[in-house]
Amino acid sequence: MAHGSKDEKVVYVGDSRVKKKSSQPLQPDYSSYPGKSEAFIPNFLLKEWMVGAVVLVGFLVLTISEAPPLGYPADPNNAAFIPIPDWYFLFLYQLLKYPYAAGDYVLIGTVLIPGIAFGGLMLAPFLDTGNERRFYKRPIATSLMLVSLAACVYLTVVSWDQYQHELEVQKIEPEHHKRVREAEKNALAGKPYNHPKPNDSVALVAADDPAMETYKKATCIACHGGELEGGGAPALLGVGDRLSKEEILTVIKDGRGAMPAMLDTATKAGVTEEELDKLADWLAKQKKE
Repeated sequence: MAHGSKDEKVVYVGDSRVKKKSSQPLQPDYSSYPGKSEAFIPNFLLKEWMVGAVVLVGFLVLTISEAPPLGYPADPNNAAFIPIPDWYFLFLYQLLKYPYAAGDYVLIGTVLIPGIAFGGLMLAPFLDTGNERRFYKRPIATSLMLVSLAACVYLTVVSWDQYQHELEVQKIEPEHHKRVREAEKNALAGKPYNHPKPNDSVALVAADDPAMETYKKATCIACHGGELEGGGAPALLGVGDRLSKEEILTVIKDGRGAMPAMLDTATKAGVTEEELDKLADWLAKQKKE
């Protein structure tokens, strides 16, 4: 309807008084807004889902093609085992080793620093509100990304180097290396790999000897096993072929490699010098038939 003089003629184009119903929402026109060229839902969100699906497929391919290294089943008596998390948690593992993030300051490492990191991610959209897409013109977002990436890479590398150094100092072979070596050995021999015990072909000598009770009393059983088969420490089956009685006593008193001196522990458990001497004599008899 035209407005103005009362003598103007009313003109209807079709029937403009009735609105057409449509279930399809009209896409807004973003041409006047630089940097915004499409609707977030469903256009942009669909692209994000597609990228996420491709990345997930990539991870699945990697997990199928490259088997993860596995150690032996968890053994609480294995005092020589050095725990280490998966690679994507190494940076947090290393962070909690520092004095200002552990001990009396553990809340800083477990709450404050992660809180600042996640808080920065949550505040990033509110701090970086510009329309610019180029990273070198977005100083806040770029700085947060570079600092976070550099910190994660540095802490991961340092953590892994310290782990390798600790293995070298204590002369410990990682469990997954042992399993691979045992599997290859059994495969060459045509045998199935079923986690054989070390020295399982060596028999226990004089199992009824009174020194066996001293062995248990001195807490040797916790690491070396109830039948000298090993576990948390090397097996003692056949140890008499490698060490003499005097050398065994020296190991008990002074330690050797990753094994600490056990004399104080045995003494506190009530083991006498005479009993230790008999224990070393019994262990020296553990030889292959």
